[in-house]
Amino acid sequence: MGQIRQSDAGAAGFGQGKDADANQYLTFTVSGQMYGIGILAIKEIIQYGAVSGVPMMPDFIRGVINLRGAVVPVVDLAARFHGRLAEVGRRSCIIIVEIGEQAAIQDVGILVDSVSAVLEIDADEIEPAPAFGAGVRTDFIRGMGKVNGGFVILIDVARVLGTDGLMLLADPAETLAKAVALSAPDPSE
Repeated sequence: MGQIRQSDAGAAGFGQGKDADANQYLTFTVSGQMYGIGILAIKEIIQYGAVSGVPMMPDFIRGVINLRGAVVPVVDLAARFHGRLAEVGRRSCIIIVEIGEQAAIQDVGILVDSVSAVLEIDADEIEPAPAFGAGVRTDFIRGMGKVNGGFVILIDVARVLGTDGLMLLADPAETLAKAVALSAPDPSE
């Protein structure tokens, strides 16, 4: 059964090699539902701050943030999964993940309602994605982790972030520059 592990570096067995990490998932809530992402995909978690809107982007792309000089797109998972923007609260945060292949890794932020815990879920405690009823497109689901008598929806970050309009952000700095240029008033008028 899934167990909650302390996330401090001194916890016995926590983060000891890639095999241990492969079964660990960061859990978080979006629209009242618990989700999880494998910790190997996560770069960091930051407090929700100023997100700059970018014109002509799909609704689920909340905007971009400046993360230590890098332009990072922020995806609103509530909008991506359910078609409605998340209500930002005091526990809202952005999970920074890395997607792409070795030659073209891209940081992307994921807006979530709150972060819960890091859980260790053994492979035999993960069920395949259901054919229906999860409230999320089934191709976004890697599996259903059994935890304390309930389920955590384990999402496939590459599929959630790598399809549809997100490919428009192959170069977020270039996209932002184009968006700013398009939204600026025409000096000839």
